Amino acid sequence: MKSTTRSLRALKGVRPIVCLTAYDVSTARIADAGGADLILVGDSLGNAVLGLPDTVGVTLDMMIHHSAAVVRAKTEALVVGDLPFGLAHDSFPKLLGYCRRFLQEGGVKAVKIEGGASLAPAIARLVDAGIPIMGHVGMLPQRVHSAGYRRRGLTPEDQQKILIDAQAVAAAGAFAMVVECVDETFMPKITEAVSVPTIGIGSGRGCDGQILVIHDLLGLTPEPPPFVRPEANLHRDAVAAVRRWAAKVRTKKSK
Repeated sequence: MKSTTRSLRALKGVRPIVCLTAYDVSTARIADAGGADLILVGDSLGNAVLGLPDTVGVTLDMMIHHSAAVVRAKTEALVVGDLPFGLAHDSFPKLLGYCRRFLQEGGVKAVKIEGGASLAPAIARLVDAGIPIMGHVGMLPQRVHSAGYRRRGLTPEDQQKILIDAQAVAAAGAFAMVVECVDETFMPKITEAVSVPTIGIGSGRGCDGQILVIHDLLGLTPEPPPFVRPEANLHRDAVAAVRRWAAKVRTKKSK
């Protein structure tokens, strides 16, 4: 059955939600056939596919290009597009335009936005305009140059800030939220405090679901994050396949 923002929101407290990133038709088909409920065309595109050092260099045009490719896979999973660096803090008319392009040109059914309480008013206006929004709190990769990559929720003060962010995003009308790299002992409190599903990445098991970068899960990433336990080693297997074929070519055993 095809997933929608409503059906995913209704899974909170019923069963864990399975989410993966995808960036093209091939990875989208793999994620969908494997049982993902939600596919995120993440700005992790920069690291996983484009060879960029972080997500900051990913543009809206890049995201729309790859989102359209994922949508062409015609998945049962809900496809969500990741709003790139800085755009959520633009004026509302421009922000609405960015999200409209995502839905109209990229074909996604929802947009993910990084940020907490300060963005809640804009999220509420987007939802009112008919743009389904997925939130993202905790560690924010788009702020790598100002905050770095660091685990969040290790102090009472930081826990309170994350809780305020999560509650504000949920109250603004987001149908779900990613919670990244938050202390796993604190994560259950966030899940209990909001009425929408929490989708964890590197935040332990106290979430309503989990999301991973598909390249990390499949063993295509040379050095995956420490919280990832790859379920395959496709990089090794692919290299071995190429070497076998190359050997056949060199010995004239392959046409």
